[in-house]
Amino acid sequence: MHSHHAASPSAEHIRRAPKVLLHDHLDGGLRPATIVELAAAVGYGNLPTTDPEALGDWFREAADSGSLERYLETFAHTCAVMQTREALVRVAAECAEDLAADGVVYAEIRYAPEQHLEAGLTLDEVVVAVNEGFRLGERNAAEAGHRIKVGALLTAMRHAARSLEIAELANRYRDQGVAGFDIAGAEAGHPPTRHLDAFEYLQRENFHFTIHAGEAFGLPSIWEAVQWCGADRLGHGVRIIDDITVKDDGTVELGRLAAYVRDKRIPLEMCPTSNLQTGAADSYGDHPIGLLRKLYFRVTVNTDNRLMSGTSMSREFEHLAEAFGYGLDDMQWFTVNAMKSAFLPFDERLAMINEVIKPGYAALRSEWLFAQS
Repeated sequence: MHSHHAASPSAEHIRRAPKVLLHDHLDGGLRPATIVELAAAVGYGNLPTTDPEALGDWFREAADSGSLERYLETFAHTCAVMQTREALVRVAAECAEDLAADGVVYAEIRYAPEQHLEAGLTLDEVVVAVNEGFRLGERNAAEAGHRIKVGALLTAMRHAARSLEIAELANRYRDQGVAGFDIAGAEAGHPPTRHLDAFEYLQRENFHFTIHAGEAFGLPSIWEAVQWCGADRLGHGVRIIDDITVKDDGTVELGRLAAYVRDKRIPLEMCPTSNLQTGAADSYGDHPIGLLRKLYFRVTVNTDNRLMSGTSMSREFEHLAEAFGYGLDDMQWFTVNAMKSAFLPFDERLAMINEVIKPGYAALRSEWLFAQS
C-alpha cells in the first residue's frame, strides 16, 4: 500500500484541485476551433490549415521548432483574429471558461492592448471588450458549476515606446477588472530600465506590476527588474538559478541577488513547459523550480501560452508530480504562494486561501486517504 506521500495524485485529483494562475497570455491560449471560425468571419486567409486538430498540432510544433521566427509567427495568427470587439469578448470568455474547467479559481491573464488596434479599435475599447469577455466567462463558468475570478494584466512591449501610455491605461481601469501592468518582448537589447517612467508612474499611483525577466537573459535582467524598476513579481525568473551554487557536499550557497529575491519573497512566475520550448531548461527534472521550491523561494506554477505549449495548469502539475514526486501538499504550497502573490486586495487573497483553496485541498486529501485505505 502506498503511503500518503509516495504516490502522485491522479490526473483527476490534479484537475479538481483549486489552482491559481498568474502568468498566462490571452493571445497564447485560444481554442484552435475558435481561431478557424474567427479567421473565416474576418476573412483572414493565412492560417496554415483550417482543420482545428491539425491547427492545434501546428501551433505546438511551430512553437517547439527552436526557431524564434516560427514561434513568433504563431502569435501573428492569433492576434490577426483578435482585432474586433466581438472576437475579443469571445476569446476572453472562452479563456475564463477553459481555465475554470481545469480547476483554476483565480487567474490573471495578460495581453498587449497595442496589438489589437488593426481594425480600428481604440486602446480603451480593447480593454473594455476583454473585461466584458472575462465577466461573461466567469458567469458561464459559474453556470457550469466552476467558480473563477479573472483579472487582466495590461502588457506593454519592450521594443515599443508606448509603455507609459499603457501604464496609464491600466491605472485608468484598475477598478474595472485590470489588476496590473506587465512588460514583455525580447529581453536582449531591450532593458526594462528603458521604461522607468512607466514603472515610476505606477509606483506613484500605488499600482502593481510584473516584469518578464530572467527567461532567456541572465541575472542582469532580473537585477534591473527588481532593483531599478521595483517589480512586484518576476515573469519567469528562471535564471536566478545562475546566482545559486550547489557544492559537491550538497550545501547550497545563495549569491546576493538570489538571497535578496528570496528574503523579499519576490514571486517567481515559473512556466516549466514554456521554458523547455525556449531552451531555458532542458527537462522537467532539470528545471530550476525543483531546487527553488526546496529553498523556499516564492515559486508559482504557470502556463504562459496554453495553445503554443499544448498545456494547462493540470498538465504543468502532472509534469512536476512526475519529475519531483510532488503530491497534493506541494500543489497546495504552490497555489497558496500564487494566491499570496496575486494583484488583489489582501482581504480577498486571504478569503480565497482560507475559504476556497485550503478547504479544496483538505477535501481532496481525505478522499485520497479514503481511497488508499
